[in-house]
Amino acid sequence: ELNASFVNVESEFAAMSVVYGAAMAGARAFTATSSHGLLYMYEATWWTALSRAPVVMAVVTRTIGPPWNIHVEHNDILTLRDAGWIIAMAETVQETFDLTLQAFRIAESAALPAAVGVDGFVLSHSTEPVEIPPQEVVDKYLPPRRPDVPMLLRPGEPVTFGNLPSDNKIHARHKVAAVYEAQQEAKKVISQADEEYGRLTGRRYGGLVEWYRAGDAKHIVVCAGAWCSDAKYAVDSLRARGVPVGLMRIRFVRPFPREEVAKLDQYETAVVYDRDITPVGGIIGLEVKAALSRARVVNIVAGIAGVDFDSRHFYETIQNAVDGEYRDLVFVV
Repeated sequence: ELNASFVNVESEFAAMSVVYGAAMAGARAFTATSSHGLLYMYEATWWTALSRAPVVMAVVTRTIGPPWNIHVEHNDILTLRDAGWIIAMAETVQETFDLTLQAFRIAESAALPAAVGVDGFVLSHSTEPVEIPPQEVVDKYLPPRRPDVPMLLRPGEPVTFGNLPSDNKIHARHKVAAVYEAQQEAKKVISQADEEYGRLTGRRYGGLVEWYRAGDAKHIVVCAGAWCSDAKYAVDSLRARGVPVGLMRIRFVRPFPREEVAKLDQYETAVVYDRDITPVGGIIGLEVKAALSRARVVNIVAGIAGVDFDSRHFYETIQNAVDGEYRDLVFVV
């Protein structure tokens, strides 16, 4: 039996406000949302991050309407990318479970909230075998939260949070520099959390990114989320036909793995897949381009609104990108 409280609230905004308050009071706090629910609580997500409250939230990544849609798209979770949240993207149901445990450790070490992206319908409505570690292993990996963390509400020590600052420089330092520095420090925490989890459970994922068959590749596929499994299958099929292609799976969109992404400059082509869209291209594609100076980058926006995009589509579009048939930005509907 879990020593916890379930709070039935009236809205997503209230849900984020409750877990924000719980985290600030020293409790471990978790919530889950999706699509329009995340947009509804969006204001409170900024308060949570800038207050350095280590909330953990599962985001079932789902298409934003209109019209209503229960299928996968990544625009919802990526609205958090500038708010200061750590953002992880799971590939499987097993990794969803593992990332959720790791997220508490990462969030509490970095003093930042963490969101775990779970592809809508593809993972959220899938049945897969999941190995749950024994309670003693979980307790060793995730001991009780320390009471000495900063920014914690303590009875008998009255303070105010979020009040009007007397100096805007204090606000700028807190809002911009401190959160940015915490994000950079979180990179080390994420790698350490993955390594220790691997020692305890036998499952390691690679930290910020996962490289797949990239050692002797000339072209690299870049993607995030559940469809990376389809992309790996396509990479295997292309390899069988002699195409020197590998894959980099982005596990954490925030902190952005800029140092790992910069390694793509040693390859001829980076084929970046986005299951999200902006007026100027895919969000991940834009960030990958900003980190590179030499590699040719092809950004493929596909699978929008949950449109099927499986290994066959990956195979065809990767081949087209490698052959030079695609330039810069491609929309596949």
